[in-house]
Parts: sequence; C-alpha cells; structure tokens
Amino acid sequence: MTRVPFAARVAAGVAVTVVEEARKLPGSALMLPMTVVSEALARGMRFQQQVTALAIKGDLIIASLPVIGTPTEEQPSWASFDEDEDDVFDAPVVTDDVDVPDAPVAEPVAANGRFALYSTPPLDEPVQDTSAKRAPSADKPEIVEMIDFDTLALAQLRARLRTLSIEDLETLLDYENDTLARAPFQTMLANRITTAKAK
Repeated sequence: MTRVPFAARVAAGVAVTVVEEARKLPGSALMLPMTVVSEALARGMRFQQQVTALAIKGDLIIASLPVIGTPTEEQPSWASFDEDEDDVFDAPVVTDDVDVPDAPVAEPVAANGRFALYSTPPLDEPVQDTSAKRAPSADKPEIVEMIDFDTLALAQLRARLRTLSIEDLETLLDYENDTLARAPFQTMLANRITTAKAK
C-alpha cells in the first residue's frame, strides 16, 4: 500500500473539518451570542475579583503603616458602648433584710374578634364558678350526650363541626349559652352556623 504524503493527509483533514463545521454552523450560530455574552461576563467578574483582592491587600498594608499628619480618631463624648459602662449594668446585691418592691405586672390585653378563640381572660378577673351554671344531666339535649360535648376540647369540637347539622349546632350553642358560656366555644359554633346557612 502506498502511503499518501503528509501534506495531502493534512489537507484532507482540513477539508473534512471545514465540512463538519459548516454542518454545525446553523446550531452554533444561534448559540454564539449567548456564548460571547457569558464569556464576557465571566471575564468581567474575574477582573472585579482580582481588583477587590488587590484593594484588600492595599488596605492591610496602609492600615499597618503609621501615617504622619493625620489625626487619630477620638471617641466622641456622646458615644458610649456597653463595655465602657460595665459598672452601670451590674445587678445590685440583695440582702435578706432589704425589701425590694415587686416589678409591675403587665396588663393583659383582651382579644376581640377571631382572636378571642385563643385569648385568655385577664388575671384580675374572678374565675367563674361554672358548676352552678351547669344544667342538670336530665335536661341535656340528646346531641350533647351523644358527642359528650361537656368533655370536648376546642380542637375536638372543631373536628366534629362538619358532621353536625344546623339544628344540632344551634342546640349546642343554646346549651353552651345556658351552661358554661365559654366564649371560644360560642364563637366557633356561631361561625359554623353562619357558614352552614350560607351554603
């Protein structure tokens, strides 16, 4: 087999490469603008990083050199820092023979509207004796005994509301109003009745 000269092989390789690149040209022409832009952005970011690194090195060198003729920064008279006033914040020593007045207790804020479900009564309100308000067990409506309403927590009642009819809900609301009159329960039942009637 005769061997083709090296120059001819290189020329054939160049011709094949030109043909292949010409076939790729429509696809690469579409990507060319994005490639150029992304390469330019990457070079710009690398340049900014190099400039910032040089500025940091310059700051370190300048900070270590004493500069003649520039006044040193003094702390203004009005500026104070925690470490300057450690003695101000030291807790006083309390001995057994000294009466220290109690700190004032913040007044609780009564919640209105939908937040009334999650509010607690103010501390100075007397606790109501609910045992006197509770009706005798013989007068309890059937729905109250069926779902054991008196022992339900608010979350348990919320889970059962969708299964109850409007009449049952109104019966429970009347029962709650006549017995314990718990505001969160009353609000939840009233809201559910309104929603059910709107459907």
